[in-house]
Amino acid sequence: MVSTAAYGTWPSPIDAALAASHDGRPEFVGTVGDEVWWTEPRPAEGGRRALVRRRADGSTHSVLPEPWNPRSRVIEYGGAPWAGGVREEGGPLVVFVHFPDQRLYAYAPDGPGEPWPLTPVSDIGGGLRWVDPQLHLGRGEVWCVLEEFTGEAPTDVRRVIAAVPLDGSAAGDRGAVRELTDERHRFVTGPKLSHDGRRVAWIAWDHPQMPWDGTVAMAADVGDDGSFTGVRSLAGGTDESVVQVEWDRDGSLLFVSDVAGWWELQRLRPDAATGGVVPAARLCGGRSEEFGGPLWKIGLRWFQLLDNGLIAVIHGRGTTALGVLDPETGELVDAVGPWTAWAETLAVQDTRVFGIAASPYTSYEVVELDTATGHTRTIGVPHEDAVDPAYCPEPQIRTFTGPAGREIHAHVYPPRHPDRTGPDGELPPYVIWVHGGPTGRDPLVLDLEIAYFTSRGIGVAEVNYGGSTGYGRAYRERLREQWGVVDVEDCAAVALGLAEEGSADRGRLAIRGGSAGGWTTAASLTQTDVYACGAISYPILDLEGWATGETHDFESQYLESLVGPLAEVPERYRERSPINRTDTLTAPFVLLQGLDDPICPPVQCERFLAAIEGRGIPHAYLAFEGESHGFRRADTVRRALEAELSLYAQTFGLDRTDVPRLELGK
Repeated sequence: MVSTAAYGTWPSPIDAALAASHDGRPEFVGTVGDEVWWTEPRPAEGGRRALVRRRADGSTHSVLPEPWNPRSRVIEYGGAPWAGGVREEGGPLVVFVHFPDQRLYAYAPDGPGEPWPLTPVSDIGGGLRWVDPQLHLGRGEVWCVLEEFTGEAPTDVRRVIAAVPLDGSAAGDRGAVRELTDERHRFVTGPKLSHDGRRVAWIAWDHPQMPWDGTVAMAADVGDDGSFTGVRSLAGGTDESVVQVEWDRDGSLLFVSDVAGWWELQRLRPDAATGGVVPAARLCGGRSEEFGGPLWKIGLRWFQLLDNGLIAVIHGRGTTALGVLDPETGELVDAVGPWTAWAETLAVQDTRVFGIAASPYTSYEVVELDTATGHTRTIGVPHEDAVDPAYCPEPQIRTFTGPAGREIHAHVYPPRHPDRTGPDGELPPYVIWVHGGPTGRDPLVLDLEIAYFTSRGIGVAEVNYGGSTGYGRAYRERLREQWGVVDVEDCAAVALGLAEEGSADRGRLAIRGGSAGGWTTAASLTQTDVYACGAISYPILDLEGWATGETHDFESQYLESLVGPLAEVPERYRERSPINRTDTLTAPFVLLQGLDDPICPPVQCERFLAAIEGRGIPHAYLAFEGESHGFRRADTVRRALEAELSLYAQTFGLDRTDVPRLELGK
């Protein structure tokens, strides 16, 4: 029987510990012989990643026991941390990056012995780091990206493509690592070898470009000794973003580029008459959909070629689907299934495609599509309802109107409970969720952290504000030099739109976000009076400090496009920074920060807190040892969720005794 209770006071079986135990998702699927492998999160094991293999008989096993942790720190966001193959003598061999020391290791999981190191340790700056390995057993090498720190500053770094011997001879000898490219570009991805072994391709870019602004598809010839010669650019530029390259069997290069306004699949064929290349042909043009995304990690894959000439693609507008593209006819057939979000990772084997996908009612799971039959099935990390699905929200895909009539995309999750409803005449509180990036987006998937709030009677709205991906380059570039303006306006438009239509209580609106979302949250609290409180996680609060040495190399010049050239508009950096607008801050907030964060360091939070000291603003600061950028440990996620709920309960006047009271100092 349904009873009436005030919004925000409903009981829920989804506690913070349950939500934290389901934090994270599988990543980086690949094949090793006839097996499928991937990485999985382990929140209860200190937030490490596990490498999992699915044998031919359908059984799954962890390849590496605790404390092995396959995860790279290259560009701090990492990327593909492992590669595997089958040795001539039989049995798999895997090469992986171990997170604590960032060394490459090799391991034969079916043989005796432990993983053995392939690369040395460096005590200079951030040391030696590796990512996006490509295993070449015939050469006895693994080719990958090497990130090498040359000094103590986060920008004292160089990146090249390098070859590492599999025999371990480089473990104590840096000189045994063979560098395959020079330093003509600041950033590179892993090398893709052509089927005949004679050419190689990769992606490169330079500051101040970010990979969604402008990248170049590079190619070289491969000599008998494995050296790269004749290095040349094939596609891309400062205003064109190429995010993936792969060789087809006919010698043509397939790549994803947004030169026409959307990330689309293109083919570049060699010109037999001139020895050059013919102009690229768009294989999926005119659909106004994305067939790629932002290259936040090295080694992401949105398409893979099948042996029969078809191409498996991840595509969509807002939501994504797995499809099979016939490049000759342009016919695109989507896989049947409930999934609305596919992770940027694909692998193929014969007629089968493997990916990682989720839906509004299922968590991320490993999915197989057999293109010969059209049949799909879950083969790894199958979704299991942690609670009765009636406690989980039902999303609404919405489009709101912002300033100047611009469209703003959002996912709205109203409060939902099988046994409770709100009183007549009462409107629920709502929290605006702001994604990070800011060049990113919120996918349409089941998230128990959202259900944690909606099952208690607090609505959630995820805003894919201007600057988000998934809606074409023009939508993405709305944020150019407008960070702290467009994002703030769009979030406010959604919040106020919900209130004006009678879905949300105007007096009980909150905002929360992490990283770039933490920036927008803090900027919103200091620029508007829309929100009653906010939860700010590992944020940017001081643009000048962040742009002058307080972050890592990858994003060290990101603000040149998001805010404008620092040398030309320094006042803009000062005016927009929340740390310089604390005199307008009145709303209570909680500030959550990892103490090991190299991207948004604790010093930004410390200066912000010093700026509001004595101002009488209710607030709390929770700093977590051992956490970096984004929380991975189950106990941290639990504590952060409970603190956020307590903030809302105190601000909105909700009677809740199921979470520890957050002490708000002044």
